[in-house]
Amino acid sequence: MARGCVAVIDTTFARVNMGDIALPVLEKRLPGYEIRRITVPGIKDLPGAAKRMLDSGCDAAITLGWVGMREADKLSYLAMSIGLIMVEILTGKILLDVTVHEDEAPGDPERLREITVDRVVKHAENLALMLRRGPDALVKYAGKGLRQGYEHAGELK
Repeated sequence: MARGCVAVIDTTFARVNMGDIALPVLEKRLPGYEIRRITVPGIKDLPGAAKRMLDSGCDAAITLGWVGMREADKLSYLAMSIGLIMVEILTGKILLDVTVHEDEAPGDPERLREITVDRVVKHAENLALMLRRGPDALVKYAGKGLRQGYEHAGELK
């Protein structure tokens, strides 16, 4: 019997298979959990998919989105972000959003992939920690300047 359920939701719009990066991290860090993966076309589809997965019994979800460089893409990101916030409020469950913006490394696909892998792995580890140890699991890291996708910025003393 599974100890719990985690939803992994990614998109076909992404240029990196983010779900394939998150799954092994979650499987390793959350033994005994059922991990359900679905893929939707784009980021505006993530809130609805997350709501359905959380309503169907998942304890938490991680959404994996990709934002293009056009203004329309950035507006879609804003709509998606507001939608995910609403899903988290309405369900009362953990929902971590992992979003990569294509303009984080314009013209450098290798760097963009590095950012993506680092961000997905670190957020998947955060989600696992929160599920294993409870909602206060990250308190000891508050104010440490931790970054997902980049080197840690460090704490200001």
